[in-house]
Amino acid sequence: MNDCKNQKLIFVIDDDPVMRISCRKILKKEGYTVETFEDGSQGLTRIEKHPPDLLVVDLKMPKIGGLEVIKRVKEIAPDVCIVVITGYATIGTAIDAMKAGAYDFLPKPFTPDELRIIIARGLERSELTAQSKRLKAEKEKLERRYISFVSHQLQSPLVAVQQYLEVLKYLGDGPNTAERQKEWIERSLNRIKEMLAIVRDWLSLARIESHQLVEALTAVSIPTLITEVIQSHELEAQKNNINLVSEIAETFSPVHGHIECLRILFSNLIGNAIKYNKNGGSVIISGKENSENVFISIHDTGMGIPAENLELIFEEFYRVKNAATKHISGTGLGLPICKKIVNELGGSIEVSSQVNAGTTFTIRLLKNAPSSN
Repeated sequence: MNDCKNQKLIFVIDDDPVMRISCRKILKKEGYTVETFEDGSQGLTRIEKHPPDLLVVDLKMPKIGGLEVIKRVKEIAPDVCIVVITGYATIGTAIDAMKAGAYDFLPKPFTPDELRIIIARGLERSELTAQSKRLKAEKEKLERRYISFVSHQLQSPLVAVQQYLEVLKYLGDGPNTAERQKEWIERSLNRIKEMLAIVRDWLSLARIESHQLVEALTAVSIPTLITEVIQSHELEAQKNNINLVSEIAETFSPVHGHIECLRILFSNLIGNAIKYNKNGGSVIISGKENSENVFISIHDTGMGIPAENLELIFEEFYRVKNAATKHISGTGLGLPICKKIVNELGGSIEVSSQVNAGTTFTIRLLKNAPSSN
């Protein structure tokens, strides 16, 4: 006997005692919990106290007819799945039942197997509806938390900029006024950069999750793209005395992807490799491939990531916080964005790291399908 079925409660409303007994016998044999009622009023009273997982209701009954029962049930417990049974089956009655809110329609007489099948289908649909509702509620909850967190993240630099401007307002005239003004303006600009980075990353996440960045996938040249990304980070690398090198050959196979997605992906990873590196360190981008995939590795000789943090670095807004990273700015969204991009493109991302020795991110992407022309 199936334990899951034992948890499913089925009500049968039918004025025919033989039909009630037959349905109870068939369904209890399947392991369901079954309650039967001889008229709609009894059934509705019970449903108000404890809605079932599925309701079987006869269409033609004295006092309260099946259609009225369906309408009332949809008011009391709209998620209850309803199966209509009747000996007066016509296309018109079936349409009326569906319009009222019934899931399916079973004309009498029916076989035990027909009843089992329609009940199983109805319960499956009921479970999918409940699951969809749970997921929607969870998604809405996460979205509220996400918006609240982003608002909090933006509030801190906004308050700081406000305070800096207040200082500028009351600096007054003095021998060092111009120098002090420059200092507070620089501080304001840095905090504004933080806010812009949060907004930029937030918008990137929203676009990726709505599939806007991966609607048109094309062949993307990895050597060309990596060269462009390296050029955009050269000044940052020189400033931090980092040797930035690509070992990817020009003959490296193109990938099936989206140029903007991949630019964000590699820019985030290479930017992090520079930012979390040591003075005089290096960042090496290398690649290999097989018949279906390409593998691009970004290896740095930086501070590394503690083992206990590795499983958390792809979570939104998570940042490794210790003495070595406290002076490094970031939104905590870069790596989650990378993971979402790779997932959307059908690939994967892995990380290995050793504290004070360096970190390697390895991205697997699908090769571009060769043209059939």
